[in-house]
Amino acid sequence: MALAVLYDDGPVLVVNKPPGLLTQAPIGIDSLELEVKEFYREREGKSPSENIYLGIIHRLDRPVTGAIAFGRHVRATRRMAAQFQERTVSKTYWALVEGDVTPDEGTWVDYLHKRHGMAQAIVVPEDDPRGKKAILHYRVRGQIDGATWLEIELETGRTHQIRVQSSSRGHAVIGDTQYGATTPFGPAYEDQRDQAIGLHARTLGFRHPMRDEQVTVEAPLPDYWPAIL
Repeated sequence: MALAVLYDDGPVLVVNKPPGLLTQAPIGIDSLELEVKEFYREREGKSPSENIYLGIIHRLDRPVTGAIAFGRHVRATRRMAAQFQERTVSKTYWALVEGDVTPDEGTWVDYLHKRHGMAQAIVVPEDDPRGKKAILHYRVRGQIDGATWLEIELETGRTHQIRVQSSSRGHAVIGDTQYGATTPFGPAYEDQRDQAIGLHARTLGFRHPMRDEQVTVEAPLPDYWPAIL
């Protein structure tokens, strides 16, 4: 698989993540981290035995596509990670969700709990001590075939946040059977873990970690998304 590089400048690399690939995984399991390391290994002429440093700055869920950034050395990684922690990074997602979302724009606020030992999150009451506040802002960009096309900006970054908050309102992300979706999406695979869902990290904005410069990267949609978008 050829790595889809979106931005490559010094110690920062942004790629367009494909569906069905973990950002990071245990030894023996394919991941985007391994793909990016191999990209650097080939470009820099390093042997398989030589170590490649790669900073994992943030993650995208396995079935999600779009822009994701990596750091090539420790200083850049730390500076980029600090931007995520301080919420100075801008992240815009495009989502296709089931049903007709109303009103045309709004803010969703929930309290989410990541279930212990499971790659799943649930909405809990505000007074539940396990809950972490989750905030997103959305606007409707259009409707197509019984689904709504949303543009979403995350104010917080919780596990499966968009997927859980949408599903809890009866608007599961298309293809996301884990959270109750009934509408298929993208190419069909025997292994459900390889399946895409209608959620794409469209833009990523940050300050270059080594220069005082704003960077905004836009990730093209996979070709199986409806052409009308």
